[in-house]
Amino acid sequence: MPTFAAPDGRTLGYELYGPRDGVPIVGIHGTPGSRLGRFPIGDPYAEVGVCMVQYDRPGFGLSTRQPGRSVANCATDVAALADELGWERFAVVGGSGGGPHALACGALLPDRVTRATCDVGIAPIDAEDLDFFDGMVEGNVIEFTKAQQGEAEFRAFVEPQIPELLSRLTGDMRDVLGPDYPLSEADREVLARPEFGEELAKDMREAFRQGADGWVDDGLAFVKGWGFSIDSIKVPVKVRYGPDDTLVPAAHGRWLAKHVPGAIEELKPGGHLGSADPALFAAQLRWLAGKD
Repeated sequence: MPTFAAPDGRTLGYELYGPRDGVPIVGIHGTPGSRLGRFPIGDPYAEVGVCMVQYDRPGFGLSTRQPGRSVANCATDVAALADELGWERFAVVGGSGGGPHALACGALLPDRVTRATCDVGIAPIDAEDLDFFDGMVEGNVIEFTKAQQGEAEFRAFVEPQIPELLSRLTGDMRDVLGPDYPLSEADREVLARPEFGEELAKDMREAFRQGADGWVDDGLAFVKGWGFSIDSIKVPVKVRYGPDDTLVPAAHGRWLAKHVPGAIEELKPGGHLGSADPALFAAQLRWLAGKD
């Protein structure tokens, strides 16, 4: 369980996947999530020749909480992590709640980030010409609404959900998120596969090692200014979204693809989780590594 000290003294935990001399890629997990999130079939990292580092964002897994953080703050942590690994240049990919953080790195680290992928990431809550909540499951609507009311309200909503979620990890993984977060049939099919269900269970248990802090701080960060301008991004960006995504509606992906300068817009298979096909996952790694 490797860790290191960020410049401000906080501990950051991380995990490496793939050959150490592979093309560097930083993976930014979703909300909630941890450094343990990885593609569970085969070893696409070695196949493509990439070294991916997944790190615990503050308050998740092994990483110290950073109260009051913004989405933009992650760029400092990513730069420090890359320095720790001896990486001058690297690609960045963020999924779901990690999507806006990947965009932050693209905007704020233009001399270091080679390419960035925002995969099923949310748009800003105040995005013009976007009905933020349209098509979103009830659980997420309540989450964002509570987060807008402040930390006390939001914490009171999410903390009781953690033991319930953890208890569901031993049941049918297709229903792991509970009745307020119904998944698309495509996502349910992915989670019915033992490899993916087991990987998600590991990831979720580690995400809540410290309790609710990471989840709370993510929610608060998403509903205020992100701390950077999307239209300032100059690195190549791919925006991916699922047509059947119930957690982050496809309209968010379309909005981001329209507003991130020069973005490549890509419709991914199914819903939030995408495909279980390792060849398709490897193709995403190849793009990030510049091997497409």
